[in-house]
Amino acid sequence: MPTNRIDTVGLAKRVVNGDKRAVARAISLVENRDPVAEELLKLLFPHTGRAQRIGITGPPGVGKSSLTSGLVSAARAQDKSVGVISVDPSSPFTQGALLGDRIRLSEHFLDSEVFIRSMGSRGHLGGLAESTVEASLVLDAAGKDVIFIETVGVGQSEIEVVTISDTVVLVLMPGSGDSIQALKAGVMEIPDIIVVNKKDHPQAEQMIDEVYGMLCLKGQSDGWIPPVLGTQAQTGEGVPELWEQIEAHIAQAKQNGAFHLRRERQLEQAVMALAVKRMAGRLQREAHSNPELAGILRSVAERNTDPLSAVRLILTRVFGVRDEEV
Repeated sequence: MPTNRIDTVGLAKRVVNGDKRAVARAISLVENRDPVAEELLKLLFPHTGRAQRIGITGPPGVGKSSLTSGLVSAARAQDKSVGVISVDPSSPFTQGALLGDRIRLSEHFLDSEVFIRSMGSRGHLGGLAESTVEASLVLDAAGKDVIFIETVGVGQSEIEVVTISDTVVLVLMPGSGDSIQALKAGVMEIPDIIVVNKKDHPQAEQMIDEVYGMLCLKGQSDGWIPPVLGTQAQTGEGVPELWEQIEAHIAQAKQNGAFHLRRERQLEQAVMALAVKRMAGRLQREAHSNPELAGILRSVAERNTDPLSAVRLILTRVFGVRDEEV
């Protein structure tokens, strides 16, 4: 597709009208960092902000995909249109997702109101690449009522899912060393709902008790106490109750104002993160082409300038920031 404004406008209109092929094309442009993606997102952004965004996170192998599939069914039972973004570990060669759409959520592929996309994390620490955030905007603009974002689940760094979700569901599994490490790593700070999957496991009740004990030590500023639910995702047991809790959390957050405050904070964080990334990219590009910057870096390498002083020099001499503002 030619990357001119007329084609971009046409593609944006098709996305807003819910054209599946247009949505797939738009996400591909975003994921491939195509130059037209920025203009496309600019056109789509006014149509966003309506979808509920549910983050599903937790250690690998705890059943997040099966649980997401059950939640899709619950949302569809209420006639809600659904988007799913499954963030997978990236191939070191192609930067694509190692786990493909075909082995995920297979029962929903023929549903015209469900759009499923696997995306690579591309080595991003929290498992959420910038393109994942932008893909969720595309699905939002396409009119999806609910967007599920299933993350890689890589320990403490999975807290990043908070920056994109209205409700965060943390999935754990009894008898898993990874789950215990997740609890120890401070991940308990992120969830709005906690699920202990594979509830028929002999240690399931013990783990639920342990999680409840940890929650007692965690204060809640918005009046919501995360419920702890047992599920059997493969059979669907406990999934309707989980969906009810997701809806209850969003309803309460909207009622007490926490929902809109959270979204405002997320947008601020997104803008700041993008700004920092662009500045870092500029620094890397100019490291050798800009004589002033190259000289500062060389001075640090020769141990004539300490790193903190170098930062001050970069901000004042390269970026023109006044010395008193550094």
